[in-house]
Amino acid sequence: MTATADNVPAEQRSRRDRREVQAVKSDRAKDEARLGWLLAGPAFVIMLAVTAYPIAQAVFDSLFSYRLTAPDERSFIFLDNYILLFSDWVFWSAFLVTLFITVVTVAIELVLGFALAMVMHRALKRIRGPLRTAILVPYAIITVVAAFAWYFMFDINSGFINKWFSWVPGISAELDWFANTGTALTVIMAAEIWKTTPFIALLLLAGLAQVPDELLEAARVDGATRWQLLRRVIIPNMKAAIMVAVLFRALDAFRIFDSVFIMTYGDAGTEVLALLAYRQSISRLEIGLGSAVSVVLFACVLLMCFIAVKMFKVDLASGTDTGGAQGGGEK
Repeated sequence: MTATADNVPAEQRSRRDRREVQAVKSDRAKDEARLGWLLAGPAFVIMLAVTAYPIAQAVFDSLFSYRLTAPDERSFIFLDNYILLFSDWVFWSAFLVTLFITVVTVAIELVLGFALAMVMHRALKRIRGPLRTAILVPYAIITVVAAFAWYFMFDINSGFINKWFSWVPGISAELDWFANTGTALTVIMAAEIWKTTPFIALLLLAGLAQVPDELLEAARVDGATRWQLLRRVIIPNMKAAIMVAVLFRALDAFRIFDSVFIMTYGDAGTEVLALLAYRQSISRLEIGLGSAVSVVLFACVLLMCFIAVKMFKVDLASGTDTGGAQGGGEK
């Protein structure tokens, strides 16, 4: 009885201490959130002011049958443009091609970018700066310039790829890379991967710098293998960086336009959603239908953001995994 009676005040003190710590953490979180809004608020307001009107105008125009060559014949048709899109195989073909390019390029770039980030992270200090500069050169090139360069490399008349790699099975001087869907998409995705992998590597390099050396050392002492270090220590502690890299690059890849426009102009089954919106709005002057394609593209981008945030379960404010323990020192 005595022991039990003596423990009651101690338990009460422990509960009170925990409540006080939680209150302090809650107040600190509120202060940090308030500071974050104060710092990011002006930029958020400016971005909202710049983007809100075009988005609202696109949504508004998508509800009308509106052809620029006949502005007086504009009529309200509500969701007919969307019904026409979703019942047309051209739209679904463009959607599937866009999705395919996004999934393949982001997956390959993530693997290559992580490998480059590891190389840059472990490089000697004397060569670290020049190495990072050399790796980032492709990302500094304007997308249009890079697309033209890749087009002329693979062009059947002016390109040198067919001549230099004629010894590779399937490649000959008569191979027209942009004549069929498979080879055309291969060139387009190769150009995207070459140009934007350094961007992924740069974001992942920042994530690698946040992995505590103490966790790595403790895992090595416990006998963890390199694969266990990577899977149980490095990746869980840089999940926020991985999510940002995947999200930013996926959003950019899903809106691909320049490379497809320059290399194929959507021919050979390579049309993407952004190019479809361009064709409807600029080439055919169908403002209503083109706006509907743009709105669907915007909705897909928002959906991708939601899925990425829910899938990774990362609190970007703290860079921690909200789904559970990070698995820091596990083997």
